Amino acid sequence: MKPAQMVPYEEQYFVDSSKPVWNYSLFTDDDIRSYQYGTHCKLYELFGNKEINVTGKNGTYFSVWAPSAKRVSVIGDFNDWNTNAHILYARQDSSGIWEGFIPNVSAGELYKYNIITQKDESIDKGDPYANYWEKRPKTASITSSLDYQWQDKAWMKKRKKFNALDAPMSVYEVHPASWMRPNKDDEESYNSYLLMIELLVPYVKEMGFTHIELMPIMEHPFDGSWGYQGTGYFAPTSRFGTPQDFMKLVDAFHNENIGVILDWVPSHFPHDAHGLYRFDGEHTYEYADTRKGFHPDWNSYIFNYSRGEVRSFLLSSAHFWCDIFHADGIRVDAVSSILRLDYSREEGQWERNEHGGNGNIEAIAFVKLLNETLYNEFPDIQMIAEESTDWPKISRPTFEEGMGFGMKWMMGWMHDTLKYFKHEPVFRKYHQNDFTFSMAYFYNENFMLPLSHDEVVHGKSPMLYKMPGDDWQKFANLRLLYSYMFLHPGAKLLFMGNEFAATQEWNYKSELQWDLLMWPSHNGMKQCVMQLNKLYQAENALYEKQFEKDGFEWINLNHENECVVVFKRKGIKAKDDLLIILNLTPEVRLHWEINVFGKTKWVEVFNSNHKDFWGTGDVNNPDIFVKEIDKKAKYYSIKVNLPALSAVVLK
Repeated sequence: MKPAQMVPYEEQYFVDSSKPVWNYSLFTDDDIRSYQYGTHCKLYELFGNKEINVTGKNGTYFSVWAPSAKRVSVIGDFNDWNTNAHILYARQDSSGIWEGFIPNVSAGELYKYNIITQKDESIDKGDPYANYWEKRPKTASITSSLDYQWQDKAWMKKRKKFNALDAPMSVYEVHPASWMRPNKDDEESYNSYLLMIELLVPYVKEMGFTHIELMPIMEHPFDGSWGYQGTGYFAPTSRFGTPQDFMKLVDAFHNENIGVILDWVPSHFPHDAHGLYRFDGEHTYEYADTRKGFHPDWNSYIFNYSRGEVRSFLLSSAHFWCDIFHADGIRVDAVSSILRLDYSREEGQWERNEHGGNGNIEAIAFVKLLNETLYNEFPDIQMIAEESTDWPKISRPTFEEGMGFGMKWMMGWMHDTLKYFKHEPVFRKYHQNDFTFSMAYFYNENFMLPLSHDEVVHGKSPMLYKMPGDDWQKFANLRLLYSYMFLHPGAKLLFMGNEFAATQEWNYKSELQWDLLMWPSHNGMKQCVMQLNKLYQAENALYEKQFEKDGFEWINLNHENECVVVFKRKGIKAKDDLLIILNLTPEVRLHWEINVFGKTKWVEVFNSNHKDFWGTGDVNNPDIFVKEIDKKAKYYSIKVNLPALSAVVLK
């Protein structure tokens, strides 16, 4: 164990070993200023528990922010949970930090902070900066280190090209607990992080996804929150193993050239007794005014973004996952609720800001600082916003008056597209605007197209049963929908189970319906998604200009009655251009004619009706007839065969 690089109080060298807690500090004056100002991004190096050596004595340094506390002590197995055994020192400044070094406390000890409030209440709290917690329903923090020898140097060196806006990004969204279980009927049966290396990593590789997105891996007390109501902002959940085990899982993904995106929730937290709510008896982390500080939808509490210490806490949490756990991206949850004072509130339930608007000014400033800080420190990651409103410039740089994210979920596309596909094909001709509207606003943001977990829960039905028609038509429609998503500009996200057409809504208490893969229809859907991933990554035109206006062109929207849509995806080189034809009805169209500018020779490179996908496989284009209309203008007429409810891609 190496001696720590300490910055002490002026009493540093007055060490009385007869006292159970030594008055010692890791904080510099600059740390305190930055912390209070809301710009400190490495508080995880200072707060929490740190196993160190002080003047030749091994032990653990503890520090916690409790500005309204009368007294703070560390309780744990090492002192029989005696609230009087290890009382921390309050810094003699305005920081509100309590700290101290306890000799002979090492890794693996259970502990909490006992806090005496201004009203002389005695409350026990977990450590907000702990890196390891007991497995729920237990709630103690655990002293631990984050020592680990990373094996992903090659990935970290090259990941910039995998995360770039002109690179293919196909994301597999996963809830780790319910993806697969050792005992599928036991809610308490989990695959460990180490088992996920053996099972999940090769599956994502087989499917051809470029990235995996993990629903919140941060420690949380209630399984039913899916991780979105967390208590451990600096700890991977102990449900699946140790922090080092999680590092090994990230390492394993990186060694297969798969990026890891983490869901992160800086919008709200639960009111569990051991968590952040009323941490020192007062509204420490949350707004005191419930009009700003309480989420009516989620029965949770909203971070006080006006408080510098809270901003530094959140800033450090996001930085922590990129720094210590090598995250390749952060997907920020519920951004709309962060930015808007009137989010899910009626008139009279919220107060306008100083300019008379509905924006939370300090929250807006925090989000901009968050993105600026992380992109400055980790320029090769992606910051992704789950933002469901028309708030402008979410994915534009802050120097362009944007919010600074790299990408934004395209919720409008998702809702419009699902609404369209739910219509019986005979009526779709009356709803073409739902299908084509996305390109009217696509270039306002850098969009990721999501078919996420939220669309297959709470009575919304699985993806397959959103589709109309008999079984064959349902599968054909779903293959067509997925094809449209992969061929539309933008990054892609598909929730687990969608890739093989689950027949039940997602249930966090069970596992995916892996037995469905014994059926050709479901296995065919899986094969279709695999081929779409390969197509997306193999064809430059599908990603090189996915966020540029000249990367897309409508070719023909004049076939509303037939419900046939034609567009081009364009690469840097014209030879890479693709012609996409979508037949959105169950009617087979042979020798269907379309006029295009371009080449005299075309070949079919993808057909969603392929027999390997459980399509009929009998309507395809081995040879494509091309007729010259204007040689000088390179204008041609081509005839193609369009299977029912299918996507055909020509090159």
